Amino acid sequence: MKLSEIARVAWGAIMNNKIRSLLTMLGIIIGVAAVIMVVAISAGTEATISDQITSLGSNLIFVTANFGRGGPESLRSSGGGLVFSDADAIAQQVVGVTGVAVEQGATENIKSSNATLTSVSILGTTIGFPSVQDVTIADGNCFTQAQLDAKQKVAVLGSTLAQSLFGTAEPVGQYLTVGTTQLTVIGVLKPRGSVGGTDFDARLYTPITVVFEKFTPSQFARFLGNRVRLIYVKIDNPKSLNNVITQINLLLYQRHKVTAANADFTITTQQSIITAQESTTAAFRSLLAWVAGVSLLVGGIGIMNIMLVSVTERTREIGIRQSVGATTDDIRLQFLMEALLLSIFGGLIGVFIGVLGGVIFGTVSGMRTVIEPSSFLLAFGSAALVGIFFGYYPANRAAQLDPIEALRYE
Repeated sequence: MKLSEIARVAWGAIMNNKIRSLLTMLGIIIGVAAVIMVVAISAGTEATISDQITSLGSNLIFVTANFGRGGPESLRSSGGGLVFSDADAIAQQVVGVTGVAVEQGATENIKSSNATLTSVSILGTTIGFPSVQDVTIADGNCFTQAQLDAKQKVAVLGSTLAQSLFGTAEPVGQYLTVGTTQLTVIGVLKPRGSVGGTDFDARLYTPITVVFEKFTPSQFARFLGNRVRLIYVKIDNPKSLNNVITQINLLLYQRHKVTAANADFTITTQQSIITAQESTTAAFRSLLAWVAGVSLLVGGIGIMNIMLVSVTERTREIGIRQSVGATTDDIRLQFLMEALLLSIFGGLIGVFIGVLGGVIFGTVSGMRTVIEPSSFLLAFGSAALVGIFFGYYPANRAAQLDPIEALRYE
């Protein structure tokens, strides 16, 4: 028999039992849809994380303090974390650095003429902050080096914070009471949104020297320098990343009198953070993929079960086909074609439901989903393999029926 004729006969057998065929495909449909949705959700999560990290700026290195090493005793030594002067040393002595910014945070209550807000995030930083983190001023100006050195009590507001404090009024030139300190608003940032759970639009930015003096005073500052938790380093060329990291390590080892074994700082990059986050989502994706795989397995068992029933029901038909010249391979291929068609059409329906489900899930949950075309091939190919694997045994059993016994079957 020609392959087209075998496919036509197999399709006719499927259409003669539409409801049973649909129920048989249900496991395949669920499994394929689950694979596509799992890949879409995990790909969306990875894309969101990547966007959040890269939105901090481009070509960045993060130097983070390890305050926990050595406990209080380390504060009396030359180690124990980063100090403000480390940032200047990196900017001046490391080749390949185009910008350095420092952060030191605090939390205070803020009062304006119109509103009072509690537990607002205060971020002390330096003049390199806008360029390093690609921040844009919407109104007014950012503080200058002279203002930072003079510890002038000025503030730049995130867009959401400015609206909460002043409504539709012009914020620039207004006064705020932050804790017990009065600051003058000199600028408002353009809206930026949240990155990694941090709402940049709801923060107040002020010279880091003001934060040191008013909001995080340290009794050790006069001896060791003001402690900072994070230094952003922007490089000019991604190809020089490893070289710059090596220079920073050597510089800080010397300044802090530490070695790699007891370093009081950690250096990470945007890509290393993205990779770490992707490994977490990959583990989650693998777990859900196993669940989807079980659905495909159950669907395959369902196909095998129904095909065995079909062989029994059509034993006499098989005998007739054999008596008019159908070979063993023709019979085997016919039933294998039926199993394959069930899997393929179940896969097609599953792809449609998976794509639709991914879009609906992203819309309803607010989570980003990314439909990956490669998941279509993965899910569809898995469905076809399941049909062939679980359809072979019933097809082979049908092919091995004795023609005379099959004709006698009632």
